Amino acid sequence: MASFKLLFVTLTLLSSSTFCLAYSGFNFGWGHRGGGVSRPVGGLRSFGLSPGFYSKSCPQANDIVMSVLKSAVTKDPRMAASLLRLHFHDCFVQGCDASVLLDDHPTFASEKNSGPNKNSLRGFEVIDEIKAKLEQACPETVSCADILALAARGSTVLSGGPNWELPLGRRDSKKASLDGSNKNIPPPNSTIQNLVTFFRRQGLNEVDLVSLSGAHTLGMARCTTFKQRLYNQNGNNQPDSTLERSYYHDLKAVCPKSGGDNNISPLDLASPATFDNTYFKLIMSGKGLLTSDQVLLSGNLGKPMQLVKDFADDHTLFFNHFARSMIKMGNIRPITGNKGEVRKKCRRVN
Repeated sequence: MASFKLLFVTLTLLSSSTFCLAYSGFNFGWGHRGGGVSRPVGGLRSFGLSPGFYSKSCPQANDIVMSVLKSAVTKDPRMAASLLRLHFHDCFVQGCDASVLLDDHPTFASEKNSGPNKNSLRGFEVIDEIKAKLEQACPETVSCADILALAARGSTVLSGGPNWELPLGRRDSKKASLDGSNKNIPPPNSTIQNLVTFFRRQGLNEVDLVSLSGAHTLGMARCTTFKQRLYNQNGNNQPDSTLERSYYHDLKAVCPKSGGDNNISPLDLASPATFDNTYFKLIMSGKGLLTSDQVLLSGNLGKPMQLVKDFADDHTLFFNHFARSMIKMGNIRPITGNKGEVRKKCRRVN
């Protein structure tokens, strides 16, 4: 994400692309009804990670991140979705370790060249700028993995979405996995069963799947990621029958049968730069852009179907779930303690 769905985590240009419903012991200490976030969602600790990890070593870390993000998102509102998606695509490949940021190295190939990422992931320059400013303020202290997590949260907040208490203390990997990137990121034409399998592989459940797919409330997708739905969804040269008719004709104008693969269309046609629950409302009306969006409803799997309906009806419920799922996703196999390293530059190992 994403490609987030991350997002979500498909071949979208920007986005991208959740958790159990029991909130026992979990504090949603905020209220959001279209206005500013009053307090962050808390809870969900991870071994080795803590929200106060940099409170003494670099207390200004989040302020520096937010300063760069505000400038970047003001210049390019789509950047918020791009940074969210970077975090998704990082965590789904060998954990949240900033491996997605590494360029090619003599001992490994960059994840930037994988099918889901090549000519699609963006936002690397923004991460570079954040890292350079943090190195000036707090040398060799804040990891690139934590920068990705902070940028994803900040991008969500700046776009009108929820805030959450973010566990920090991840360290950076010393290698990337091109093979893992090709194998572990859900493609945009996934069935609901495939999506569930991809997410379970990361320790995420069906609630996480639907919640994190909501990151597709931001950003755009290339024609190549949804062309199959328009012209040959099931190998019979027919469109996807779940596409709302007028939306189908609008998409055909953007995405011709031949050529135009890099033409883009918003994942949320109503409010592509605002983090809200419109994504789910559009799915309810047959206007999910990617197959992996629409199958959350049309796949006829009980819990995802119900969650799409619930999130379409109640944006606060969606915000709460999204925040909790982002914390959960950010806890996927982090490197902590003395393992890994804190890179001086995010594109290469020290």
